[in-house]
Amino acid sequence: MSHGHAPHDLSATGAELFHDHGSGPHSHDAHGHAADGHTHAPDAGRLHLRGVVLPGDDVVDLWIVDGRVTYEPAAGATTVSTHCWIVPGLVDAHCHIGLDHAGEVGPEEAERQALTDRDAGALLVRDAGSPADTRWIDERDDLPRIIRAGRHIARPKRYIRNFADEVDPDELVATVEKQVARGDGWVKLVGDWIDRETGDLAPLWPKHVAERAITRAHELGARVTAHCFEETSVAELVEVGIDGIEHGTGLTDAVIERMAERQVALVPTLVNLENFPAIAAQGEAKFPTYAAHMRRLHATRYEVLGKAREAGVPIYAGTDAGGTMAHGLVGHEIEQLHHLGDAEFALGAASWRAREWLGRDGLVEGASADLVVYDSNPLDDLAVVHHPRLIVLRGRIVRTR
Repeated sequence: MSHGHAPHDLSATGAELFHDHGSGPHSHDAHGHAADGHTHAPDAGRLHLRGVVLPGDDVVDLWIVDGRVTYEPAAGATTVSTHCWIVPGLVDAHCHIGLDHAGEVGPEEAERQALTDRDAGALLVRDAGSPADTRWIDERDDLPRIIRAGRHIARPKRYIRNFADEVDPDELVATVEKQVARGDGWVKLVGDWIDRETGDLAPLWPKHVAERAITRAHELGARVTAHCFEETSVAELVEVGIDGIEHGTGLTDAVIERMAERQVALVPTLVNLENFPAIAAQGEAKFPTYAAHMRRLHATRYEVLGKAREAGVPIYAGTDAGGTMAHGLVGHEIEQLHHLGDAEFALGAASWRAREWLGRDGLVEGASADLVVYDSNPLDDLAVVHHPRLIVLRGRIVRTR
């Protein structure tokens, strides 16, 4: 779901040659010059960093050899950073690469979206619904890794035009099968949307139909998540076994308890929820009940989602980039998550905990070297996440400051 405009557009400009502050094998001076007086880009084959790997506390030496992390010294490595804080590559767990406000975009725009997310530090993306075929991105070692959920599934005329595979309830199970084949182990349902006959948010799917669809996805080895703003849809979908909830502004205490028991994931997309008042204003003339409902959901968002965190519901960072939301907002989502918990909770929701949830390694021995480097500790000031010194993807430096 995407509505309104993002608070900031973080499209990145071109990277400059990395300036090293430290010393070590093959280190550079403050202007990127080696001892022979020539300017060299660091060797992509073997790199060395010395710093704190979050969420740990200890200073360690980390080497990158052939794109992989190792904690064993590597001869001939170029030291690219010392006295730094190293974070496993950030995760945007609700993103839409290949989609804009009008629907599917071409490869050139999809590439721009992916680069913008990457340059904000999001090196792993769960694409929560896109009509575009972005499999070509998997062949690019300079673009984020993507975990796809196929295309949104919605009812006809009950979602944003050109976004979803629109089907009636009797076609839902077969459509889930189709989207499982398009995805990477996830399926995305639109759980609720405005019903123009009632003039308010309402569920799209009869509960028994949703249950059959979720069961079928599980039989095929996929997890199911759903866009849910209002109260009934999220309650019914959690009851029938869904694996994840997007947005979640309509959670009640009973549903929160059930989600915590079953460890149903929640991706609140707080940067997008900031748009609720504007959405309400746009719809107020024709749908005043809907507008009032959206305002209530906005007013209680921190209270409701804070209860979910306190109850132990697993929460992860997602920006809802795509549609009309800008890409590259993962840092803003991290700061928003600070409303729900401490800095380690907020950053972990966009890094080490999110990677574990999605089945991707952190910075363990032998893992792909996907990491973001900062000059100061983001756990002391989350605003630091907007200013990475160095971004490494698949063992190669893809952005420097």
